[in-house]
Amino acid sequence: MPAASRPRRSRSTEPATAESSPATAATPAESTAPARRYHHGALPNALLAAAETVLQRDGIAGLGLRAIAREAGVSHTAPKHHFGDTTGLLSSLAAVGFHRLADAMRTSAPEGADASARRNAIGRAYVHFAHENPALFGLMFRTEKIDMLHPVLAAAAAEAMRVMASIIGGAPRLPDSPPTSLSNAEAMQMTSAWGYVHGLAVLLIDHRLRGILKLAPGFDDPLALVDAALDEVRFGLELEPRG
Repeated sequence: MPAASRPRRSRSTEPATAESSPATAATPAESTAPARRYHHGALPNALLAAAETVLQRDGIAGLGLRAIAREAGVSHTAPKHHFGDTTGLLSSLAAVGFHRLADAMRTSAPEGADASARRNAIGRAYVHFAHENPALFGLMFRTEKIDMLHPVLAAAAAEAMRVMASIIGGAPRLPDSPPTSLSNAEAMQMTSAWGYVHGLAVLLIDHRLRGILKLAPGFDDPLALVDAALDEVRFGLELEPRG
């Protein structure tokens, strides 16, 4: 009696997802990451998280749409579909950074603190954010990579600036109630304060303070030196009277 023939295996009939359809399937070189399924509304956040991972691992030079899509495990067309182009995605990632910076500064000052204590706390929060997130902080100020006029980024940067503006003036001001306008004197004061803390942040994350530490052994590390400078050195907020 002839042996029964074995049934032929049929190809999977599982429907392709929007991110893995034949029209947008990744090439073999792009298929190193396992396929992942995302709800349509969750995919932009997943792509931003993937972009941050690539940024921390490979630096700004590694931030390409294909690398980000590969990290997220989706089609290489997905980032373009949601963000338009590389500038759009990186601008949205920079906006995430400005939101985090604003939150860090907003929650840094103790409730009821006087103007000087609030100023120091917000300045320290700015510098510590940069120290803890050097790659993201660097992207936030790389204007050749991001578009500061991008609506999402412009709104996030403005939020951070409003929190910083709360340090201006002699009376304590809550970060959630910043001034809606600045006088010329206040604009100069804010510029001076921002330049001071931003300069300290850049010196810190670029490892430019070790030479000073060699000459001043009283500090354990560069961050301790910066913290001391924030506590003891004025921000340049006092205007010199003209004769």
